[in-house]
Amino acid sequence: MAIGAIGWFALGADGISVAFWTLLGASLLLGVTRVLPIGGGDMPVVIAFLNSLSGIAASMAGFAIDSSVLIISGALVGASGLILTNIMVKAMNRTLVEVLAGGFGVSDGAGGADVGDRTVRRTSADDLAIVLGYARSVIVVPGYGLAVAQAQHALRELADLLGDRDVDVRYAIHPVAGRMPGHMNVLLAEADVPYDRLYDLEDINADFSHTDVVLVVGANDVVNPSAREDPGSPIYGMPILDVDKAQTCVVVKRSLSPGFAGIDNPLFYKENTLMFFADAKGAIEDLVREVRQA
Repeated sequence: MAIGAIGWFALGADGISVAFWTLLGASLLLGVTRVLPIGGGDMPVVIAFLNSLSGIAASMAGFAIDSSVLIISGALVGASGLILTNIMVKAMNRTLVEVLAGGFGVSDGAGGADVGDRTVRRTSADDLAIVLGYARSVIVVPGYGLAVAQAQHALRELADLLGDRDVDVRYAIHPVAGRMPGHMNVLLAEADVPYDRLYDLEDINADFSHTDVVLVVGANDVVNPSAREDPGSPIYGMPILDVDKAQTCVVVKRSLSPGFAGIDNPLFYKENTLMFFADAKGAIEDLVREVRQA
C-alpha cells in the first residue's frame, strides 16, 4: 500500500492529497508494527537505525528540491547513524536483521527475579566502606542506573576519597553501557573524571582477575556471565565485562529485576558478589560518608 501511494503521489495524479494521507498512514502503521515486537534490549540499536533512516530521507528530499545543504547534512546523519548502529550490534554480538526481527524478550517481572534456593549476599554502606578502604585496586563499572540517578558526581567524590588512600581507581566502559556508545564517557566527563581513568572493555577485561573490588553501579546485561557461560541464553556470545572474576564484586542496584534483555543475572548469586540494594545516588553518597569517617 505504501509503495502504491508513493507512485500515486510521485505521478501527481488526481487525488494527490488522498495519496499523501494514504502514504502517511501506511508509514505510521509500518513503523509501529515493525518496532513494537523489538525487545527493550535492542531499542538503542533501533533508535540509532531510525535516526540513520531520517538522515537518508532528508538527503533524498535534498535531491528532490535541489538543495546541496540538505543532501550533504542528510548523508552525514545517515552515514553516522549506520556506523553507530553497526558498532552497537557488534558489541551485542548480533546482526541488524536479528534486531529488526525482534530477538530479545522483555522483562516478565519488574519487581524482581525469583531467587528460589539461591543465596543473595547483602551488604551495607558501613560494611562496604571497610571493604573499599582496605582494597588496593578498585574498578568501577557504570551503567544506565548511574545515569538515571545522576550519581556521577558522588561517584567522583568517592573515587577521590579512595585515591587519597592510595587506592587505584579505574572505570571500565562497555560499548553499549547506557543508551548508546559514549553515554558513560560523557556522563563521567560531566563529573570531571580524568579521561585516562576510563578504559574500554578490551583494554581492562584481563585486569578483573587480579582486582580487589569491582563496583558495579547500575549495570546489568553488560556484566551478565550468561553471555559467556550459557549457550541457551539470548545474550550468549555478547562481549561482557568479566567482573565476576574479581576478588569481590559489589553490585549497586535497586532490586534483582532483569536488565534490558529481560533475563536473570547469575552474577547476583555468586559467592564473591555483594548486593547493595539502594538508589545509586543515595548508595554512593552513603559510601562517601562512611569512607570519610572510616
